Amino acid sequence: MSLLLARRFLTLILTLLAASLVVFVVLELLPGDPAAVILGVNARPDTLAALRREMGLDLPVAERYVMWLGELMRGDLGRSYTYDVPVADLIAERLWVSLPLAVMAIVISTAIALPVGAWAAAHRGRLLDTLLMGLSQLGVAIPNFWFAILLILLFSVQLGWLPAGGFAGYDGGFWAGLASLLMPAFALALPQAAILARLTRSAVLEALREDYVRTARAKGLDRRQVLLRHALPNAMIPVVTIMGLQFSFLLAGTIIIENVFYLPGIGRLIFQAIAQRDLITVRDLVVLLAATVVIVNFIVDLLYLWLDPRLRSGGH
Repeated sequence: MSLLLARRFLTLILTLLAASLVVFVVLELLPGDPAAVILGVNARPDTLAALRREMGLDLPVAERYVMWLGELMRGDLGRSYTYDVPVADLIAERLWVSLPLAVMAIVISTAIALPVGAWAAAHRGRLLDTLLMGLSQLGVAIPNFWFAILLILLFSVQLGWLPAGGFAGYDGGFWAGLASLLMPAFALALPQAAILARLTRSAVLEALREDYVRTARAKGLDRRQVLLRHALPNAMIPVVTIMGLQFSFLLAGTIIIENVFYLPGIGRLIFQAIAQRDLITVRDLVVLLAATVVIVNFIVDLLYLWLDPRLRSGGH
């Protein structure tokens, strides 16, 4: 068990190092001089050279990479060209929007998908199964920005219950801030719920064919007890895998939804940083998102160990 955890942790560290190297090399290969981008085409050569020295651009590439890694480990992410503030402060400010949004979306999608998938599997081949899987197919096919527009038309234009966009902030209370994220969270969650429901149905059907389920039925348990006590818990490993990937996607892939609802989150910051060629911000954001994916996968591996005792005993 300890050896397995140590191996997974070492893999996490090596993956983070590889991701940082790839991001650094790719941005180095991009054409253009960051100092010239900041100062503009009419900058004087001596001013340009001074800024390049200040940014460390006159140093060898390998030395700059090692320096950057050292700064990352100290929590120093540099300074944004565009906003002229520390990138760490900029990211922390935007995370207060994107992180609650991603958590709300994953909670909503899970709350919808697990009962729908399990219910469809329990009624396999019946009208209810066909109806639920048809709706899930529709949810997979329709893009989330279309859901966003439908939600705005219904809850903002027709009913007037929620604001059509913008972020109220947390000055009026944490829950008041979360209310601004409710519609975007549903817009993000519905397509993810459709995918998760279909996967849950397949995993539960697979579990229902196992010997331990037949044994449970032979002992006299009814269909509901077999489903909740045996089939659904044993179907959770592939479901947890997809949930981990979905959380990473929801944190990083909210560019469209944050722009539709005009939310100042990480997705919108990435879009603005790329458009303004703010390479330091882009570099740090990509590494942060890569680290999020790797850490979430590490947490998913820990959940595997908790869900499946065979992995704890076998060590693989």
